[in-house]
Amino acid sequence: MYKGKRIVAIIPARGGSKGIPNKNIIEVGGKPLIAYTIETALQSKYVDNIFVTTDSEKIAKISRQWGASVPFLRPSILATDEAKIIDAVIHTLENLPELYDYVLILQPTQPLRTTIQIDKAIELIINSQEDSLVSVSKAKQHPILMRTIDENGKLQSLLRQNSTVRRQDFQDIYIVDGSIYINAIPALNNNTSLNDNDLAFITNSKMVDIDEFDDLEKLEELIKR
Repeated sequence: MYKGKRIVAIIPARGGSKGIPNKNIIEVGGKPLIAYTIETALQSKYVDNIFVTTDSEKIAKISRQWGASVPFLRPSILATDEAKIIDAVIHTLENLPELYDYVLILQPTQPLRTTIQIDKAIELIINSQEDSLVSVSKAKQHPILMRTIDENGKLQSLLRQNSTVRRQDFQDIYIVDGSIYINAIPALNNNTSLNDNDLAFITNSKMVDIDEFDDLEKLEELIKR
């Protein structure tokens, strides 16, 4: 709890994964991938409860072993490739006996976020009295030099700005890094787009989004360091 506001963390972890089988519970640095996120959330000063939403008994068992609650399994219709995370989150909230003010959504495929970042993000959204927050990192490549190609084979700029600009004069551009989402529960609905949350929380950390086996190798290296 922070300033009288109750906060629930929900970790979405469905069983199916095309790129890496059993991705959410694959062993990395001596423990399951999801354990990193559970441990970080457990250390928060403000998170009141931590729940994992999953359709997999195996993921549920491992999540409980590492300290998260899994009171029920997610329906299979909410665990397809087409299913949205927001629908699984709302399903979880609707089936919890307790009421909360904010939901903190932590994807297990972003294991390098820190407890300090979580707590600072919670402080920021509640002190700002905003309804939604998303973590962002400074983009490595600036879109001023990026182009699309139209049906006539001609290049089209992404930005309406002259690209003949000194690099030091580029405006800072940020990318949603997927490590932290926070939403006020009364403002949440099935049309909520988490990546379009309003308030920015800048991490600028070494985030690794685990999607392919190469990402696991990067994570192993960062853990060793």
